[in-house]
Amino acid sequence: MAKERKRILVVADEADIRIFLSNLLDARGFELIEAGNGTEGLKIAETMKPALIILDVMMSNKEGIQVYHNLKKDETLKMIPVIMLSAIDRKTFFLYKKFQSTPSGAGVPEPEAYLEKPPEAEELMGIVQMLTKTGVETIKRTFEDR
Repeated sequence: MAKERKRILVVADEADIRIFLSNLLDARGFELIEAGNGTEGLKIAETMKPALIILDVMMSNKEGIQVYHNLKKDETLKMIPVIMLSAIDRKTFFLYKKFQSTPSGAGVPEPEAYLEKPPEAEELMGIVQMLTKTGVETIKRTFEDR
């Protein structure tokens, strides 16, 4: 009996990053679902409930940040782990996010992982495998225990 492939949703408006992730994840045994924008990504997440979402933060009109907020505020989607990808380094992004925070973003947790584009294949795959094997609750408990 074939092992069921875990679904990963990639939400990115750049075709080259979707192609890179598609090839990488497929070669490692994951099923990839692609969305070219945030609206499509949210609809797919609601219907397909992927094991993990890889989200490009810097899509047009800050769409990636809004998608992340919508995911984490939705009772049925908030437990899906998210890896954020961005051309901006982590420190700068979180400083920017702090200054740009809005009341609608209040209470939204940080993503399970944040990687700069283009991501290193092995680093990304290590995080993907950890998050899809253990799930977000185990990861959050690990960080809370520190």
